[in-house]
Amino acid sequence: MDIFLKITFWSCLGLVFYTYLGYGLVLYVLLKIKNLFKKRPPVVESAEKDLPQVTFVVAAYNEEGYIEDKIRNNLAFDYPRDKIHFLFVTDGSDDRTPLLIENFDYPKDVSWKLYHKPERAGKIAAVERIMEFVTSPITIYTDANTDVNAMAIRNIVRHYNDPTIGAVAGEKRISMSAKDAANSAGEGFYWKYESALKRWDAQLYSVVGAAGELFSIRTDLYTPVPPDTIIEDFFLTLTISRNGYRVMYEPDAFAVETSSASIQEELKRKIRIAAGGLQAVYRLAPLLNIFKYGLLTFQYVSHRVLRWTLTPVALPILFIINLILAIKGYPLFQIILGLQVIFYLAAFCGYLLEKQKIKFKAFFIPYYFCIMNYAVYRGFLRIIGGRQSVMWEKAKRA
Repeated sequence: MDIFLKITFWSCLGLVFYTYLGYGLVLYVLLKIKNLFKKRPPVVESAEKDLPQVTFVVAAYNEEGYIEDKIRNNLAFDYPRDKIHFLFVTDGSDDRTPLLIENFDYPKDVSWKLYHKPERAGKIAAVERIMEFVTSPITIYTDANTDVNAMAIRNIVRHYNDPTIGAVAGEKRISMSAKDAANSAGEGFYWKYESALKRWDAQLYSVVGAAGELFSIRTDLYTPVPPDTIIEDFFLTLTISRNGYRVMYEPDAFAVETSSASIQEELKRKIRIAAGGLQAVYRLAPLLNIFKYGLLTFQYVSHRVLRWTLTPVALPILFIINLILAIKGYPLFQIILGLQVIFYLAAFCGYLLEKQKIKFKAFFIPYYFCIMNYAVYRGFLRIIGGRQSVMWEKAKRA
């Protein structure tokens, strides 16, 4: 019996380690080996006259507090004005968002169009209905509450000189003021680590799913997403990968947004993402066939699938078996149990301090880790209960 418990314990511990740290280490080593035999070719820059036409899509729902700043941010792009078409879709917005877009004082050389209808059917439906009007070879999507750097479009489009690239993911960055830096420590640390993994994924082969804050696709590779898809950006870009194209990562094209106003607000996002991730794992089941998709399957399972399936289940099993073996008197397992208890106590302290509006970074990272995994259970319950809507429940930003 003890042998079975030990095997299960080490298997669970190995799974958790691999999911959150081991895969990053494996990626790093694989890239070192790859670079010994094959240097990465430089990205070919286009001449100014050869820069492609792009459509920059902003999907906005009740963003009257952000939208004018977003338009000004768009107008600051270092890209030929005659080669950008700005497209705003505001379906369902019942505040002043459409009015502010329509009445903005645009320079005369700016090409823009507003699409609005009063019914709200979710972001997927809104984007779906306007894609037939996109005529440029490249479409770039962004959220209304983010600031995108001026060189983003140039840095994105250069990757499309490689015909194997079907999509390009930008980088999501979290803006943290001194006031909310501690509260946002977990979110900021998570996205920095995620960005590193995406960069390495792209260098090895392909990014496995882009974030909706900023990503682009070859317009002719766009395929309609099932209307009940929860995280459409992830599903769309993985579908492009499944069809034989690579998704590149461009850290010098980035979207900046403020952190969630609180852990409770961030939990809303995490539950939705977890529900969408589980839905995607089911719908993209063919991608689990490593004999057909090879390296893409390895990256997809290591970076995404484990986080949404086996690893959250392994955590409580790990603790319970550790407790049993520690009670049986095994010194090594007593030490490991002590470390686990310290970690979860730190997370609990983070929870208590967050409720009291007290900022202390060291406790927020373990707290954020626990929130991430708790969100998977909540997301699973929403999926099986059919209670996860495709419409965002907007999280308040700091």
